[in-house]
Amino acid sequence: MNPQMGPLLPGLYLVATPIGTARDITLRSLDILSSADVLAAEDTRSLKRLLDIHGVILGDRPLVSYHDHNGHRVRPRLIAEIKKGKSVVYASEAGTPLVADPGYDLVQSMIEEGLPIVSAPGPSAVITALTLAGLPTDQFFFAGFLPSTSSKRKTALRALTEIPGTLVFYESPKRISAMLRDASDVLGAERKAVICRELTKKFEEILRGSLKELGNVCQTRDLKGEIVVLIDRGAERTADAVDVEAALESALETLSVKDAATHVSRETGWKRREVYQLALKKSEQR
Repeated sequence: MNPQMGPLLPGLYLVATPIGTARDITLRSLDILSSADVLAAEDTRSLKRLLDIHGVILGDRPLVSYHDHNGHRVRPRLIAEIKKGKSVVYASEAGTPLVADPGYDLVQSMIEEGLPIVSAPGPSAVITALTLAGLPTDQFFFAGFLPSTSSKRKTALRALTEIPGTLVFYESPKRISAMLRDASDVLGAERKAVICRELTKKFEEILRGSLKELGNVCQTRDLKGEIVVLIDRGAERTADAVDVEAALESALETLSVKDAATHVSRETGWKRREVYQLALKKSEQR
């Protein structure tokens, strides 16, 4: 226990851990890790290494594994410890708990039980990527990991087309090329995007360009490590109704209703739903 901090009150303490560089952990997080009665972690080996690096002595305190596969079994134990008057800390493998992380169900259970929750903020790959990307941050939407198949991925991307903010995704190195290809098809090849790779680590890299340009990079390079993809918001309206109808007339000469609506929506900044309705009417008239 940190003598300057004193014993922790009973409750669940959420501690954000470094996404790369070990020294990014906060002093408050180290105090909590030093003082908690029970430690739970998504990856106990990662947390043990972090404790060793910073000289935090585990001693005889329990270090419990908590992840997606065992959460239903471990949650009752952690809740029981808190009801006994103990402090329990939960740490993600890397980053902030509950952000693409199994801690969500744990917190929901704590709320249902009426037990206290304390968060010690710190590293987050989403926020770190947003600060580096150079894309608008006044509004953004974190979509986590997209589906692994192309058809489902495109469906998920279409649902995000009208969000008026920067889109943020986590992606696997194995799927990054396919993801960029599908995003280019759905959102537009010229839409600005950024790839943030291995954030805060030795080989950190930021790649900027259009979706098409970044897709070409991934065709020639084998990107490795943890990846965050950010995509700029859609274009603002640049055409009136007359222009949209004229563009649809031309597009419907060679494209299906669905593809024509997507194409004209990208070109004009109109919402795809609105353009699609116009395209349906024009197709029926034709």
